[in-house]
Amino acid sequence: MVKEFERAGFPIVQMCNLIPVAKTVGSNRIVPTISIPYPLGDPATDKTEQWKLRYHRVGVALDSLTTEIDEQTIFKVKF
Repeated sequence: MVKEFERAGFPIVQMCNLIPVAKTVGSNRIVPTISIPYPLGDPATDKTEQWKLRYHRVGVALDSLTTEIDEQTIFKVKF
């Protein structure tokens, strides 16, 4: 389904922690996440730290939507 959206002109970003799988299925914009059960958070940290993690990763994902790419791209996250 992602490829159909891309063909229609809508950029899509996939946030996941299994990067090889995302590459295999053909995702063009990939943003790494933290873990399978908690992709955008870490319950071992306090709420403020979790908010920072989520805010940053979603920001990277939003920025990736406006980035022109020619091939599959894995966007870097700081932490």
